[in-house]
Amino acid sequence: MSSRRSRSRQAGVSTINDAQMTELISKLQQLIPHDINQTKSSKVSASKVLQETCNYIRSLHREVDDLSEKLSELLNSTDTDSAQAAIIRSLIM
Repeated sequence: MSSRRSRSRQAGVSTINDAQMTELISKLQQLIPHDINQTKSSKVSASKVLQETCNYIRSLHREVDDLSEKLSELLNSTDTDSAQAAIIRSLIM
């Protein structure tokens, strides 16, 4: 048992076994889009799945930031009392 696992058990933190870890990694791998996760059919290391997941999450953050910026620009360029602004507000609320 690794020292990290033994420390977490001593601290009263629940741990997971290797089978549970494998199952969680498999489920995580299924959440990664197929175009990003090109090696889905073959066996992939847990570290590779975690790296791909982190990269995917970073890309989602960038996309959210970009869309937020575009929405902000759109709202700033729209009359706040217009029908277009009302539609935008209804979509984001």
